[in-house]
Amino acid sequence: MQPLHEIQTGFRAAVVHGDSNGISHALIGGRHPEKRLLIHQRNYHASLTDALLTKFPAAQWLLGTRFLTEAAGRFIRERPPCMPCIAEYGGEFPDFLGQRAPHLPYVRDFATLEWFVGKASIAVDQVSLDGDAFSDIDWLPDSVVTLQTGVHYLHAGWPVDELMTIYLSDNAPVRFELMPKTVWIEIRGARGTFQVNRLTEDDFMFRQALLQGVSIGEAAGRVLDINAGFDPCCALASVLTAGLLTGIRENRGEG
Repeated sequence: MQPLHEIQTGFRAAVVHGDSNGISHALIGGRHPEKRLLIHQRNYHASLTDALLTKFPAAQWLLGTRFLTEAAGRFIRERPPCMPCIAEYGGEFPDFLGQRAPHLPYVRDFATLEWFVGKASIAVDQVSLDGDAFSDIDWLPDSVVTLQTGVHYLHAGWPVDELMTIYLSDNAPVRFELMPKTVWIEIRGARGTFQVNRLTEDDFMFRQALLQGVSIGEAAGRVLDINAGFDPCCALASVLTAGLLTGIRENRGEG
């Protein structure tokens, strides 16, 4: 008898890639057991395709249903889910779309923005810190903060936030010319709502570094390396005022 893990591997290959050679002998019962396998194959591809199209309606608007559906089908075959939560599936799809549409260099950034908007809008805001949270901190530069879970940052080479605004608007212009432009975008959301805001390069670098878990001092140092006029105190105050901080801990002496 074939070991269970081999049957499972063969069944996965049959469902994901359509290769039933390793499992054909195990298909028993009824007159045409292979037809029941086709049901699983169709359900697998249909459910994941629908999940991707649901997560990227703006990309579908931009590229067309046919293009996005075909791209989703190939993505599903080449990069099947590697985790049980379907809500996490699709994070690599923007890069994949960019490779599939090299004639549209802004597609990857636009789809990435849409992915972040989707993740932000289902997040749940935590209680924000106020200024009193810093009163017990002895050495602020070595402290590490946590930000709201619905915050994401995107450095794009195209003004894709403007394109997203057009998609969401009921008053789209008759003609819109998208030109290359470096933008630093903060996406924030919770419970079905979201905001897409542009930041200065300094604030973007500082906030993104904080989100990555580096200390306040290191985050400030990264910006000061390229702009000696950067004011870390004002930058940190703006993060606090925006309600982005949810926690702070001293990290001095660790590591």
